[in-house]
Amino acid sequence: MPRYLIREQDVPGYSPANHHGTVNRRLVSRANVGARHMEVVLGTLEKGGGALPHAHPGMEQACYLLEGTAEVEVESEGRTERFAMQAGDTCFFPEDCMHVFRVTSDTPVRLLVIYSPPYGEDPARVRRPA
Repeated sequence: MPRYLIREQDVPGYSPANHHGTVNRRLVSRANVGARHMEVVLGTLEKGGGALPHAHPGMEQACYLLEGTAEVEVESEGRTERFAMQAGDTCFFPEDCMHVFRVTSDTPVRLLVIYSPPYGEDPARVRRPA
């Protein structure tokens, strides 16, 4: 198998902290391909699943929705932006901005999540509401 080819079925799943009904697979990371400046995660979220409010200090995050629908909230510059997402949409979470992601479809959501710099589920790289 080529070093830089990643197959979904070869990547172990994990349930991320502060999420419910979610299984992630870290497709691109330091551990598997040596990536130092980015991380790509494939998330599968069941009906009713999602991410509770949190922010990533010093890290930007983008999500590309592959399947399903979701509702997103992003707090930035003293205001909250809410919007619905459908397959083919991308959302962006600026560094250190609180955000929420909720599945609204009856079917699971699948999405690609890109972090820069890499997150690696490091508890020091996340902030939750007080």
